[in-house]
Amino acid sequence: MSELYLVRVRLRKPGRVFSFLAEGLELDSRDDCIVKSDRGLEFGTVVGRTETLTADQARKVGMSVVRKANAEDLNVHERLVEKEAKAREVCLRKIEERELPMKLVDVEYTFNQKKVIFYFTSEERVDFRELVKDLAHEFKMRIELRQIGVRDEARMIGGIGCCGRPLCCTTFLHDFEPVSIKMAKRQNLALNPSKISGLCGRLMCCILFEDKMYQEEHARKCAYRKADEKRREDEPQPAPAE
Repeated sequence: MSELYLVRVRLRKPGRVFSFLAEGLELDSRDDCIVKSDRGLEFGTVVGRTETLTADQARKVGMSVVRKANAEDLNVHERLVEKEAKAREVCLRKIEERELPMKLVDVEYTFNQKKVIFYFTSEERVDFRELVKDLAHEFKMRIELRQIGVRDEARMIGGIGCCGRPLCCTTFLHDFEPVSIKMAKRQNLALNPSKISGLCGRLMCCILFEDKMYQEEHARKCAYRKADEKRREDEPQPAPAE
Protein backbone atom coordinates (compact mmCIF):
# COMPACT_ATOMS: atom_id res chain seq x y z
CA MET A 1 0.00 0.00 0.00
CA SER A 2 1.26 3.49 -0.90
CA GLU A 3 2.35 5.76 1.93
CA LEU A 4 -0.25 8.31 3.00
CA TYR A 5 0.90 11.57 4.55
CA LEU A 6 0.08 15.27 4.81
CA VAL A 7 2.13 18.01 3.20
CA ARG A 8 1.83 21.75 3.67
CA VAL A 9 1.54 23.51 0.32
CA ARG A 10 1.67 27.24 -0.36
CA LEU A 11 -0.75 27.99 -3.17
CA ARG A 12 0.44 30.21 -5.99
CA LYS A 13 -1.98 32.96 -5.04
CA PRO A 14 -2.92 34.45 -2.65
CA GLY A 15 0.00 32.67 -0.98
CA ARG A 16 -1.81 30.91 1.85
CA VAL A 17 -0.64 27.51 3.12
CA PHE A 18 -2.95 24.52 3.40
CA SER A 19 -2.59 20.82 4.23
CA PHE A 20 -3.01 18.30 1.39
CA LEU A 21 -3.03 14.52 1.30
CA ALA A 22 -0.14 12.97 -0.63
CA GLU A 23 -0.38 9.32 -1.63
CA GLY A 24 2.55 7.46 -3.10
CA LEU A 25 4.41 10.65 -4.05
CA GLU A 26 7.97 11.63 -3.21
CA LEU A 27 7.67 15.31 -2.31
CA ASP A 28 10.28 17.49 -0.69
CA SER A 29 10.24 21.10 0.45
CA ARG A 30 10.26 23.60 -2.45
CA ASP A 31 8.89 21.03 -4.90
CA ASP A 32 6.25 22.48 -7.22
CA CYS A 33 3.07 20.42 -7.43
CA ILE A 34 -0.49 20.34 -8.70
CA VAL A 35 -3.13 20.02 -5.99
CA LYS A 36 -6.89 19.55 -5.98
CA SER A 37 -8.57 22.09 -3.69
CA ASP A 38 -12.07 23.43 -3.25
CA ARG A 39 -11.45 25.62 -6.31
CA GLY A 40 -10.25 22.78 -8.55
CA LEU A 41 -6.72 22.18 -9.76
CA GLU A 42 -4.13 24.66 -8.46
CA PHE A 43 -0.39 25.18 -8.68
CA GLY A 44 1.53 25.28 -5.41
CA THR A 45 4.87 24.75 -3.71
CA VAL A 46 5.55 22.29 -0.89
CA VAL A 47 6.74 24.00 2.29
CA GLY A 48 6.98 20.93 4.51
CA ARG A 49 5.75 17.49 5.44
CA THR A 50 3.71 17.02 8.61
CA GLU A 51 2.47 13.54 9.54
CA THR A 52 1.84 10.03 8.24
CA LEU A 53 -1.82 9.01 8.10
CA THR A 54 -3.79 5.80 8.32
CA ALA A 55 -6.32 4.92 5.61
CA ASP A 56 -9.21 6.00 7.87
CA GLN A 57 -7.56 9.36 8.59
CA ALA A 58 -6.80 9.92 4.90
CA ARG A 59 -10.46 9.53 3.96
CA LYS A 60 -11.28 12.57 6.09
CA VAL A 61 -8.87 14.86 4.21
CA GLY A 62 -10.76 16.81 1.56
CA MET A 63 -7.83 18.15 -0.49
CA SER A 64 -5.02 16.19 -2.10
CA VAL A 65 -1.86 16.46 -4.19
CA VAL A 66 -2.53 15.26 -7.74
CA ARG A 67 1.05 15.12 -8.99
CA LYS A 68 4.46 16.65 -8.83
CA ALA A 69 4.61 19.49 -11.36
CA ASN A 70 5.94 18.39 -14.75
CA ALA A 71 7.38 20.41 -17.63
CA GLU A 72 3.94 21.15 -19.09
CA ASP A 73 2.64 22.36 -15.71
CA LEU A 74 5.61 24.72 -15.40
CA ASN A 75 4.96 26.05 -18.92
CA VAL A 76 1.32 26.69 -18.01
CA HIS A 77 2.45 28.51 -14.89
CA GLU A 78 4.75 30.76 -16.91
CA ARG A 79 1.97 31.58 -19.38
CA LEU A 80 -0.38 32.43 -16.53
CA VAL A 81 2.13 34.87 -15.07
CA GLU A 82 2.35 36.66 -18.44
CA LYS A 83 -1.44 36.78 -18.82
CA GLU A 84 -1.86 38.09 -15.29
CA ALA A 85 0.49 41.00 -15.98
CA LYS A 86 -1.59 42.00 -19.01
CA ALA A 87 -4.86 41.56 -17.09
CA ARG A 88 -3.53 43.83 -14.35
CA GLU A 89 -2.90 46.63 -16.85
CA VAL A 90 -6.40 46.30 -18.26
CA CYS A 91 -8.04 46.31 -14.82
CA LEU A 92 -6.04 49.35 -13.67
CA ARG A 93 -7.19 51.23 -16.73
CA LYS A 94 -10.84 50.30 -16.15
CA ILE A 95 -10.63 51.30 -12.47
CA GLU A 96 -9.23 54.67 -13.44
CA GLU A 97 -11.89 55.21 -16.10
CA ARG A 98 -14.68 54.54 -13.62
CA GLU A 99 -12.92 56.44 -10.81
CA LEU A 100 -13.47 53.67 -8.30
CA PRO A 101 -12.01 54.06 -4.75
CA MET A 102 -10.10 50.77 -4.78
CA LYS A 103 -6.49 49.64 -4.96
CA LEU A 104 -5.72 46.66 -7.18
CA VAL A 105 -3.26 44.37 -5.39
CA ASP A 106 -2.89 41.33 -7.62
CA VAL A 107 -4.45 39.24 -10.38
CA GLU A 108 -4.81 35.47 -10.53
CA TYR A 109 -5.77 33.18 -13.39
CA THR A 110 -7.05 29.84 -12.13
CA PHE A 111 -4.95 26.91 -13.35
CA ASN A 112 -7.70 25.74 -15.72
CA GLN A 113 -7.82 29.30 -17.15
CA LYS A 114 -11.60 29.52 -16.80
CA LYS A 115 -11.68 32.36 -14.27
CA VAL A 116 -9.73 35.50 -13.42
CA ILE A 117 -9.62 36.76 -9.83
CA PHE A 118 -8.75 40.38 -9.05
CA TYR A 119 -7.63 41.06 -5.48
CA PHE A 120 -8.12 44.58 -4.17
CA THR A 121 -8.24 46.66 -1.02
CA SER A 122 -10.52 49.57 -0.20
CA GLU A 123 -11.37 51.59 2.86
CA GLU A 124 -15.01 51.84 1.85
CA ARG A 125 -17.74 49.83 0.19
CA VAL A 126 -17.24 49.66 -3.58
CA ASP A 127 -19.94 49.05 -6.18
CA PHE A 128 -17.90 47.23 -8.80
CA ARG A 129 -20.75 45.66 -10.79
CA GLU A 130 -20.05 47.73 -13.89
CA LEU A 131 -16.35 46.98 -13.58
CA VAL A 132 -17.10 43.25 -13.57
CA LYS A 133 -19.11 43.69 -16.79
CA ASP A 134 -16.23 45.58 -18.40
CA LEU A 135 -13.74 42.88 -17.45
CA ALA A 136 -16.02 40.02 -18.51
CA HIS A 137 -16.45 41.68 -21.91
CA GLU A 138 -12.67 42.10 -22.18
CA PHE A 139 -11.57 38.60 -21.14
CA LYS A 140 -14.60 36.50 -22.16
CA MET A 141 -14.48 34.36 -19.01
CA ARG A 142 -15.68 34.33 -15.41
CA ILE A 143 -14.58 37.32 -13.36
CA GLU A 144 -14.26 37.54 -9.56
CA LEU A 145 -13.32 40.64 -7.60
CA ARG A 146 -12.18 39.75 -4.09
CA GLN A 147 -11.58 42.32 -1.36
CA ILE A 148 -8.72 41.45 0.99
CA GLY A 149 -7.27 42.94 4.17
CA VAL A 150 -4.02 44.84 4.55
CA ARG A 151 -2.22 41.85 6.07
CA ASP A 152 -3.11 39.69 3.06
CA GLU A 153 -1.95 42.53 0.83
CA ALA A 154 1.47 42.52 2.50
CA ARG A 155 1.66 38.74 2.13
CA MET A 156 0.91 38.94 -1.61
CA ILE A 157 3.23 41.87 -2.37
CA GLY A 158 6.09 40.93 -0.03
CA GLY A 159 8.85 43.19 1.24
CA ILE A 160 11.60 43.61 3.83
CA GLY A 161 10.77 44.06 7.51
CA CYS A 162 12.50 46.38 9.97
CA CYS A 163 14.73 43.43 10.94
CA GLY A 164 16.21 43.42 7.44
CA ARG A 165 14.70 40.05 6.53
CA PRO A 166 11.82 39.15 4.17
CA LEU A 167 8.39 39.45 5.77
CA CYS A 168 7.38 36.53 7.99
CA CYS A 169 4.03 36.22 6.19
CA THR A 170 5.77 35.65 2.84
CA THR A 171 8.25 33.07 4.12
CA PHE A 172 7.24 30.78 7.00
CA LEU A 173 4.10 32.24 8.60
CA HIS A 174 1.16 30.08 7.55
CA ASP A 175 -1.77 31.74 9.29
CA PHE A 176 -2.44 35.15 10.79
CA GLU A 177 -3.16 35.26 14.52
CA PRO A 178 -4.42 38.24 16.52
CA VAL A 179 -1.71 40.55 17.89
CA SER A 180 -2.69 43.01 20.64
CA ILE A 181 -1.15 46.13 22.13
CA LYS A 182 -1.23 44.28 25.46
CA MET A 183 1.46 41.95 24.12
CA ALA A 184 3.67 44.91 23.22
CA LYS A 185 3.22 46.38 26.73
CA ARG A 186 4.07 43.02 28.34
CA GLN A 187 7.36 43.00 26.41
CA ASN A 188 8.16 46.61 27.42
CA LEU A 189 8.24 47.72 23.79
CA ALA A 190 8.06 51.41 22.94
CA LEU A 191 4.44 52.07 22.05
CA ASN A 192 5.41 54.05 18.98
CA PRO A 193 3.38 52.99 15.92
CA SER A 194 6.40 53.37 13.64
CA LYS A 195 8.37 50.99 15.88
CA ILE A 196 5.84 48.21 16.41
CA SER A 197 3.89 48.26 13.12
CA GLY A 198 4.73 46.19 10.05
CA LEU A 199 4.53 47.18 6.39
CA CYS A 200 0.80 46.43 6.49
CA GLY A 201 0.28 49.12 9.13
CA ARG A 202 -0.86 46.59 11.76
CA LEU A 203 1.05 45.38 14.81
CA MET A 204 4.01 43.25 13.76
CA CYS A 205 3.30 39.51 13.78
CA CYS A 206 6.68 38.83 15.42
CA ILE A 207 5.40 40.44 18.65
CA LEU A 208 3.38 37.26 19.04
CA PHE A 209 6.35 34.92 18.75
CA GLU A 210 7.88 35.69 22.17
CA ASP A 211 4.68 36.55 24.00
CA LYS A 212 4.29 33.07 25.50
CA MET A 213 7.75 33.31 27.06
CA TYR A 214 6.90 36.71 28.59
CA GLN A 215 3.62 35.34 29.96
CA GLU A 216 5.41 32.40 31.57
CA GLU A 217 8.07 34.69 33.05
CA HIS A 218 5.36 37.02 34.41
CA ALA A 219 3.51 34.06 35.96
CA ARG A 220 6.75 32.79 37.52
CA LYS A 221 7.50 36.17 39.09
CA CYS A 222 3.95 36.45 40.44
CA ALA A 223 4.16 32.96 41.96
CA TYR A 224 7.53 33.79 43.54
CA ARG A 225 6.16 37.07 44.94
CA LYS A 226 3.12 35.34 46.46
CA ALA A 227 5.30 32.61 47.94
CA ASP A 228 7.59 35.24 49.46
CA GLU A 229 4.64 37.15 50.94
CA LYS A 230 3.22 33.94 52.44
CA ARG A 231 6.62 33.05 53.92
CA ARG A 232 6.80 36.43 55.61
CA GLU A 233 3.28 36.06 56.99
CA ASP A 234 4.15 32.63 58.43
CA GLU A 235 7.31 33.87 60.16
CA PRO A 236 6.90 34.19 63.92
CA GLN A 237 6.50 37.74 65.01
CA PRO A 238 9.00 38.99 67.60
CA ALA A 239 7.57 39.43 71.08
CA PRO A 240 6.83 43.04 72.02
CA ALA A 241 9.43 44.61 74.26
CA GLU A 242 8.41 45.00 77.91
